Amino acid sequence: MRLTGRGLRCVRGGREVFADLDFDAVAGEAVAVVGANGAGKTSLLRLIAGLLALAGGSIALEGGDSELTLPEQAHYLGHRDALKPSLSVAENLIFWQQFLGGEPADAQSSLAAVGLGHIAHLPAAYLSAGQRRRLSLARLTAVKRPLWLLDEPTSALDAEGQAMFARLMTAHLESGGLLVAATHTPLGIAARELRIGGAA
Repeated sequence: MRLTGRGLRCVRGGREVFADLDFDAVAGEAVAVVGANGAGKTSLLRLIAGLLALAGGSIALEGGDSELTLPEQAHYLGHRDALKPSLSVAENLIFWQQFLGGEPADAQSSLAAVGLGHIAHLPAAYLSAGQRRRLSLARLTAVKRPLWLLDEPTSALDAEGQAMFARLMTAHLESGGLLVAATHTPLGIAARELRIGGAA
């Protein structure tokens, strides 16, 4: 499986964020998108996820499921945790399983994998910032998708949480998945850098 971008151009609010950007990512590989604030790291992820329209260029996923679009084969995890505070931890994850479709994994196993199995009954409103992030990360294993698009995925995680997430990423890559992460800090796994220039 190979994810490619060729001659990408991104315009936001009438301003060109970047242009003529090329990249490649192959199965089993992590790509860390780095650059100054405002350089377009999040915009690139959103373009790949189909959440923004390309101003130029093309993005393709080769070797994926030909019956599905690229966004249908990707998890996009933004820097904000999309949770429903009135639902329990488990109910939030089940909501995302139903929303994302595909072949859902066991919700309790996914919560245990991120260290939240013991508070599955707790309303999400009571979670700390780190626990909220862990719940968002649980979506990555709750529904299997080959491409992970991650925006500052380790934000709010303590050292134990970062080590846990490194294990999840490693398992994903070893199973033939690939990931692209916008980050200011090391991911905790080997990753090839894709540097985007731009204003700070």
